[in-house]
Amino acid sequence: MKKEEKNGVSLFSQSDSLIGSDPLEEIFALNLGDFVAENLISKDLAQKIGKNEKDKKESLIQQLKELISIYSLNNTLCVLTFNSKEEQAIYTSITKAVSQMVEVSDCRIYLSYEFTNNENTENDLILAGATDNNAKKALDLDEDTPIVKAFNSREVVYDSGITAIPMHSNIQIAGIIELVSDKEIQPEFIELVQSIADLLGTSIMLQKRIDEANVLIVEDFSHTSDLQHIRAELTALIGDLCDYQQNFVENLALAVDTKGQYKVSHSKNTAQLARKICKTLGLNEKTTDLIYYAGLLQNIGKIAIPEKLFATNGKLSPEDLKKIQEQSNLGVQLLMNINFLSEVVPYITYKTERYDGTGKPEGLKGQSIPLGSRIIAAADSYCAMTSDRPYRKAMAKDKAISIMKEEINSKWDGAVIQALENSI
Repeated sequence: MKKEEKNGVSLFSQSDSLIGSDPLEEIFALNLGDFVAENLISKDLAQKIGKNEKDKKESLIQQLKELISIYSLNNTLCVLTFNSKEEQAIYTSITKAVSQMVEVSDCRIYLSYEFTNNENTENDLILAGATDNNAKKALDLDEDTPIVKAFNSREVVYDSGITAIPMHSNIQIAGIIELVSDKEIQPEFIELVQSIADLLGTSIMLQKRIDEANVLIVEDFSHTSDLQHIRAELTALIGDLCDYQQNFVENLALAVDTKGQYKVSHSKNTAQLARKICKTLGLNEKTTDLIYYAGLLQNIGKIAIPEKLFATNGKLSPEDLKKIQEQSNLGVQLLMNINFLSEVVPYITYKTERYDGTGKPEGLKGQSIPLGSRIIAAADSYCAMTSDRPYRKAMAKDKAISIMKEEINSKWDGAVIQALENSI
């Protein structure tokens, strides 16, 4: 939009696209020059409208500053097991975490050149991070490779042990996650990496728009319509990011269950039962949602444990047993780096406490154990007992409840067990 000076009054010509909560007001403001020239309004009124436009610009700048403070790089990209803000460290950490989660030999992330700091490159895709040191550093889009095919088509491409998954937002593609494996990758793991790709692609695009917004905020001659446009794009990306975060959590839980070799979705069943218990106890919606997410993710650490360990019929070496025992800490570390789920960490941390104070990690007793922890622990145990496993058949529901009632006040909170029984 062009800014004009007419008869000493600051005026605005018509904008190509109108973005705002009140289109009629904006149309009026953008055509002040015509209104004054045709004597439809006075110069004094035009000046007052100009002042309103200035107030609107200040309001937009403040809104953008608030959005940026919440959704800047260090917040939106804290998704996996890294804590460095340096890009190479971030993407290398992501590739290592992904390769461990889905058990592939190599994982690589390529970014479109416009999302890198390498402005002088002649290549279209630049290696941002990898688990191996032999990955090709840059690629041209005319190369006939799975990575390039996935980038151009924006669809997952499988070819000779390579799976290429595009990272894109609803606005633009940002890059590719490449998985290298000599065996077929399970569909649940592909879906998990796809959800990570969506999350990263949207986060990267959001950061680019934030950088553009920062420029507009300090630019004296930025216009209201430009600020409204960037606000609309930021808002849309943030909405997408929230959806992708939830999708990531659900796919992560499904991948955990796949590794644990449950025949049903144990994490989802646990979360749904925990939600029913919350409603029976009359808990508010926010607390119920947090406990639901804790139920989904309470076994999250198992995503870092090799799948073969879950097919041993309970016979584990001391080293393998130690890996299983340490899974809770791994899960908590992972969750603490997922910014939007930090509130569920205490529920998962203390789910192994016992009501009589003899549990771990802190030996908390009775009501000092977070209610969310007491609920997901009971829901988890009940769902585990009543589900088939590779080494045993499911227990009858009545028998499971009977066993849990015998452990009230030693292992379980009696009120939670009663609510559980009333919820099934």
